[in-house]
Amino acid sequence: MKTRSLAFSLLFPFVLLTAGSDSHAQDQQTQDGVKVGEMSMFRKLAPAGALENQAALQYNQTMQQAEKQHALGPDNHPQVIRLRAIANKLIPYTLRWNERSKQWKWEINLVGSKQINAYCMPGGKIAFYTGILDTLKLTDDEVAIVMGHEIAHALREHGAERAGKSMVANMGVKLAELVAGAKGYDPNVVGSVASGAANLGMLKFSRDDETEADVVGLDIAARAGYDPRAGIALWQKMGMVNKGAPPQWLSTHPAGTDRIAEIRRHLPEVMPLYAHAKGVDLATIPAYQTNVKNIAPVNYSAR
Repeated sequence: MKTRSLAFSLLFPFVLLTAGSDSHAQDQQTQDGVKVGEMSMFRKLAPAGALENQAALQYNQTMQQAEKQHALGPDNHPQVIRLRAIANKLIPYTLRWNERSKQWKWEINLVGSKQINAYCMPGGKIAFYTGILDTLKLTDDEVAIVMGHEIAHALREHGAERAGKSMVANMGVKLAELVAGAKGYDPNVVGSVASGAANLGMLKFSRDDETEADVVGLDIAARAGYDPRAGIALWQKMGMVNKGAPPQWLSTHPAGTDRIAEIRRHLPEVMPLYAHAKGVDLATIPAYQTNVKNIAPVNYSAR
């Protein structure tokens, strides 16, 4: 018990430091639409330019491998044309979140795979897998929600943020081992306990990033003229195919029900953006109806 207490006491200052530095409730941006805090200071420990170069290399390798396996969607593939058209509508609204995106060489590709997955790497390298389009039968609005979410990860530099936090966590574990050895405790045991605590902390950080990406992605999609209520239908669909998910506290992603609740909470901020993009009165917008019959229409009332 003393060893466990020592490990946690050594990590406690680190926990306080990260909690204080990563508060998304501080320094709210003054803008219409959604409000999130300033980007994490931890991202500065991993230069964004270096990560973008690494991401470009990795992305190119992945696409080249997919092409060799005849799994890369050609430019004239209907789904590739569709994805790129949606991306072209979203990209103009990225600048308000990160001015670096103006310099990015955006790429959007489709990979043939049953994986229910999509991502946007630092620097604007986007990939969708056919599995997410086919299994979830995504509408254009739902594709925009997924794509906006993934783009938001890159805009908010979550990759650099996680790299920086990992560096600090590793330093904390090493410090715990050194102090434990000096005090006569087994450094291996203390290091193991400290590492476990740090890993649980990193899972929480990842869930926070996912929530932030959901919110920012809603904003981007709505400004581009895509219905943000599609996010609710999207996560209802996801829940139908992802029933074996781990408990939220042991997952890098928030529970689907929590994500739906968060989307609903931000609808008053993003629905006016959607109405403005469509050039209609918010009160006249009909309910969002997805293409799965047993998912109820999603209504919204400004009152």
